[in-house]
Amino acid sequence: MDTTDRTDQRLTELEIKASFTEDLVEQLNQIIIRQQNQIDALVFEVQRLRQQLPDASTRMASNPRDELPPHY
Repeated sequence: MDTTDRTDQRLTELEIKASFTEDLVEQLNQIIIRQQNQIDALVFEVQRLRQQLPDASTRMASNPRDELPPHY
């Protein structure tokens, strides 16, 4: 019976570890999903800013007040 009790104890410990591992994997999956959403939002924002960049550079060059004097 001692062997059976030891086997049951080991099995219970493995089940507990498996349960904690499943919880950890689920938490990590949620973190990955959140990070991917943040990456997607940042990529969209960078694309939007890149589209605005050429417009801003042409406006700045056309305004003489924004240009530095020649002695700078």
